[in-house]
Amino acid sequence: MKNNFKILTLSILSLVGVTSCTDLEIEETDSIISDGFQGLADPSSTVTNLYGTLAGQYAVQEDYFALQEVTTDEHLIPTRGGDWGDNGLWRVMHTHDWNGQHQFIVNLFQRWNGNQLQASQILDARSNPSATNIGDASFIRAYSMWVILDNYGQVPFRDTSLPSSSIPEVLTGQAAVDFILADIETAIANAPGTPAASGVANGRASKAAARYLKAKVLLNKHIYVGGEPQSSDMAEVISLVDAITADGYALQEGYFDLFLPDADNETIWSLEANTINKIVMGLHYNNTSIQGGGWNGFSTLAEFYDLFEGDSEFNELDANQEPANGQEERRGGVPTKGVAFADQPYAAELNGYVNGSNVGYGFLINQQYALDGTPLKDRQGAPLTFKREFKDNSGAVNFINNDETTGIRVQKYAARNGDASISHQIVFRYSDAHLMKAEAMFRSGGDPTSMINDLRTIRNTQQLLGTVSAQDILDERGRELYQEAWRRNDLIRFGQFGRDWLFKAEGTINNDDYNVFPIPPAQLLANPNLVQNPGY
Repeated sequence: MKNNFKILTLSILSLVGVTSCTDLEIEETDSIISDGFQGLADPSSTVTNLYGTLAGQYAVQEDYFALQEVTTDEHLIPTRGGDWGDNGLWRVMHTHDWNGQHQFIVNLFQRWNGNQLQASQILDARSNPSATNIGDASFIRAYSMWVILDNYGQVPFRDTSLPSSSIPEVLTGQAAVDFILADIETAIANAPGTPAASGVANGRASKAAARYLKAKVLLNKHIYVGGEPQSSDMAEVISLVDAITADGYALQEGYFDLFLPDADNETIWSLEANTINKIVMGLHYNNTSIQGGGWNGFSTLAEFYDLFEGDSEFNELDANQEPANGQEERRGGVPTKGVAFADQPYAAELNGYVNGSNVGYGFLINQQYALDGTPLKDRQGAPLTFKREFKDNSGAVNFINNDETTGIRVQKYAARNGDASISHQIVFRYSDAHLMKAEAMFRSGGDPTSMINDLRTIRNTQQLLGTVSAQDILDERGRELYQEAWRRNDLIRFGQFGRDWLFKAEGTINNDDYNVFPIPPAQLLANPNLVQNPGY
């Protein structure tokens, strides 16, 4: 076992149960490739297990999701009384005061490199993988390596043909991009060409998913290799999105319906990841009885909420649970009572109502209501009104000592579907591909205004006038893709991850060192080919 310290470990995350906002139980096991590795006996089963591992990693509000969202203007978790203090675990994500020993930074590096290693086992010729196995494993390895490159700027890679005691090489910059792109090409060649809304499960690799990933890598390539976006890369992004469109993927009406497991024209790749964490993580304890009530954690900044059309102080829904006062569809709203139960799909009955239908979708602000329309109260008996501000008991703006109602809450997956135990989270969506194409046009000197307005039309939003700017594109991405784990990546690409926002630590403002996370110290000791990122 003397060499085990120098081996990339594979951590398989399994959801055991959720009992409170921070009591997620995680079981970890280490898998070691021995010097005598001779291939996998059943690579197909390993592929299935690896997709399950990805689903588990994607389902939780920690690790990947936290690093992509809580580090931005889109999400923050204040300490309300003693809730969500966790020794600053969540606050430092938003303030950018993290270090290499932060739990989420350690977990992401270890677990997603573990995905890469397991995919390499499948791809090893001694495992005799089928063409489908090769398509799946190449896609997962490319995706996992891209996540590591995007978050840490360097990717350790272990060749499974070498002894387990060998030190993994580390890929950076162009070499890392080239390796990832080669895997994506293999995935495109071997994955099925699953058309949109075919009824075929899209929880696995497809040619469209691989092309989407390639477009994402090329759009961000200049961040990894330095310099400016290359016109040839932008032209290929446009071509890749056109190929996805040719498979039948398209923008689709009914924004919040897209997040149900029904077949639709927008979902390119989803995972069988349970949605309950994303539902309850921001709800107040008294919002709903689903899964024992909310966790009263995640909120958004008022400045992000204000990107959407509508009265900033009003966000209610009408009797049909449609936007009631000119707010755009994607901002959602708060219903004043629940919906009568009538065997709706993905729903459970409670006292004659669809359980959870009193909870809105999109952004929740001001008074919240019970199923029967009674105004809800917090645990102290005060009105349950979600507020724009984050203030302590003295009325001062503060990240700690907040009361239970501070912060606007965010619901992308509807609480009314929480009792149905839906396991369907979208990872790649066509509207993102559409916006990537628009951005590629912009970065190569074109005018994508009509493309942006096409999306805004289908979302029942006013047209943008004049020629769109870089800020317009970033803002539109925020409005369309919030809570889908793209905000950090977008802010970095548009040069705004370092800008100031509420509670950000002064020394981190306009500091590009924080565009990547530190390499965990234990990994530096285990692999001398890794080099700590600047600023850490």
